Amino acid sequence: MKIADEDAVLIKNLYLSKGWGARNLLNEFPDKDWKLGSIDFLLKKIRKTGTVNGQPGSGRLRSA
Repeated sequence: MKIADEDAVLIKNLYLSKGWGARNLLNEFPDKDWKLGSIDFLLKKIRKTGTVNGQPGSGRLRSA
């Protein structure tokens, strides 16, 4: 499941400022429909690239 852009920014800020992991985020926001794997994937992306946005050139090519 895709995490909304606003939620991704919130997750990034809490991860960087407070050092929260996926389980802390799930416990703090039980009303959100986040999955553990989705948050883990997003945190891995933040650690690797430092951003929640996609990298240029990533994704499917326009021409076949």
